[in-house]
Amino acid sequence: MRNLKLLRTRECQPGQVFGTPQGFSLRVDRGTLLISSEYGIVEVDSLTQEVTNEISLTAEGFLPEDGSGRIVGIEDLPDQEAVCVATATGDVILCHLNTNQLECVGSVDSGLTVMSWSPDQELVLLATGQQTLILMTREFEPIMENQIHQDDFGEGKFITVGWGKKETQFHGSAGKQAAHVKPMEVSPALLWDDHRPRISWRGDGQYFAVSAVCPETGARKIRVWSREFVLQSTSEPVPGLEQALTWKPSGSLIASSQDKANKHDVVFFEKNGLLHGDFTLPFPKGQVKVNELLWNSDSMVLAVWLEDLKNESNSQPKTYVQLWTTGNYHWYLKQSLHFGSSEDNRIVSLAWDPEIPYRLHILCRQWLYLCYDWQWSTDRSTGEGVNDSAAVAVIDGDKVLLTAFRHAAIPPPLCTYQLQLPSAVNQIAFPVEPSTRGDLAVLDVSNSLSIYRSTGCGNKDSPAVKNGALDGSRVKDPIGIPQLEKTYRIGLHSKEGRNPLWLRLVTWVQDDLFLAASQGPLPAHTSIHHLKLSSAEEARIDISSPVTVAADVISLSCNPKTKVVALQLSDGRVMKYLWEAETPTVVPWLKHQLS
Repeated sequence: MRNLKLLRTRECQPGQVFGTPQGFSLRVDRGTLLISSEYGIVEVDSLTQEVTNEISLTAEGFLPEDGSGRIVGIEDLPDQEAVCVATATGDVILCHLNTNQLECVGSVDSGLTVMSWSPDQELVLLATGQQTLILMTREFEPIMENQIHQDDFGEGKFITVGWGKKETQFHGSAGKQAAHVKPMEVSPALLWDDHRPRISWRGDGQYFAVSAVCPETGARKIRVWSREFVLQSTSEPVPGLEQALTWKPSGSLIASSQDKANKHDVVFFEKNGLLHGDFTLPFPKGQVKVNELLWNSDSMVLAVWLEDLKNESNSQPKTYVQLWTTGNYHWYLKQSLHFGSSEDNRIVSLAWDPEIPYRLHILCRQWLYLCYDWQWSTDRSTGEGVNDSAAVAVIDGDKVLLTAFRHAAIPPPLCTYQLQLPSAVNQIAFPVEPSTRGDLAVLDVSNSLSIYRSTGCGNKDSPAVKNGALDGSRVKDPIGIPQLEKTYRIGLHSKEGRNPLWLRLVTWVQDDLFLAASQGPLPAHTSIHHLKLSSAEEARIDISSPVTVAADVISLSCNPKTKVVALQLSDGRVMKYLWEAETPTVVPWLKHQLS
């Protein structure tokens, strides 16, 4: 019954950078980004927002000077203090970051479409323009070359011993014609599919999966290969299989997406190529395409990068990133990031951090880099007093699953009440004041703050509130039904609006006042905001930002009895925020002491 709580955001946009970003790799030991463009590689420090290094690939002819070149793969190699890049024209180049020296370690005449390194960086796999795979060592010595498309199923081919044949089974009203197995018709890849192969390694590097468009049928197939480059299995025919591919690091499942007759699903395959579960994306069929899927390093969160399909009525598609988790065989949509339709906000690439499991890196078209740190959190009321139902709220897309534990212990995904919101939910806040502990506030992706009041049984027929596994009005001590009081719109400036999750750590300190945090005017700074609910009919929120803290604030907590607000900083310090003072200020409270 946990939600993903945003701890901090880092936003960076270096100035005077030439070209358009195409992808990036994290230089973890230095805390910088290596960003590829049509002209070369740029190293950016997200803390200082400065370009620390530039490597041109046009000077030596690896990329054309007219800007038509493309880098199809980039990988930081920390032990060599170098970055390896692969170009669409077929060159594999090792760029030494200390000297900016370029070394061409290989070239493929037919060009390259993908470069993928194993998790231990001992092997590198190349997909060529002739639909072949080349496996090499880290010293770029070729091990083997194979065709992507194989007629054989693989070593894991199923063996039939003859029992239970379809011809000998009873088919009832279907008749004898049902005994004849009809081959499944597989439609060609979708029109928006880029027809490029996708490669994903298992977390231990012992296997990798390749998704590619079959030249005979035009449909995508997934093949699993061993580290020794032996074909293990081929996926069963799946109509509408799309380009996204990611192998769960724990090794149990391979995720892809499928366009079905009346819905759009994320589907899972086992290593033997058989389907094993799915969940449906919350979009109408034909509205979006799935660009990529990405598991985080501990296999707990699946990121889905989507984009609206262009059509006559939608010439400016929006971009989305969704974070999904699973529990009790139910998939929850925990976080939704909507990047709008601006060309500047279009996502170029995203990646999970290899060392910090819940850190997500996103790179946008106009060199805007966003870094999000999440943490598991349980959103609950305090449970003190007879009027408090000890409620726990769980985010599930555009729904809030509310369970009153004072009256019944209901296992998720069941709940006492289900609140239906117009948009996907990102944050939930329970009030600190004892008199309002049956209430809650919900912040959604449209930056709307919805206030729910729990005052008696209310309207049981409201479409926005549904009974869950327990009808709260029929228990011995009736549970107050939460009713929507009002929805307030938070107005953001253009610079604030380019970050979909601008506000974080929303805390309800008074009946008409919330505190929240955001990135300050400088990197590693935090602005504290006061969100004052207007009593006027326009349902407006007045935002003031009286204080900026010269550090990353990762937690904001209010004592319900003393109303003292504590700020926890990323460096271990705890500060006291005097928010009720005439001039709000932050003063030291506890100092971090090294043992």
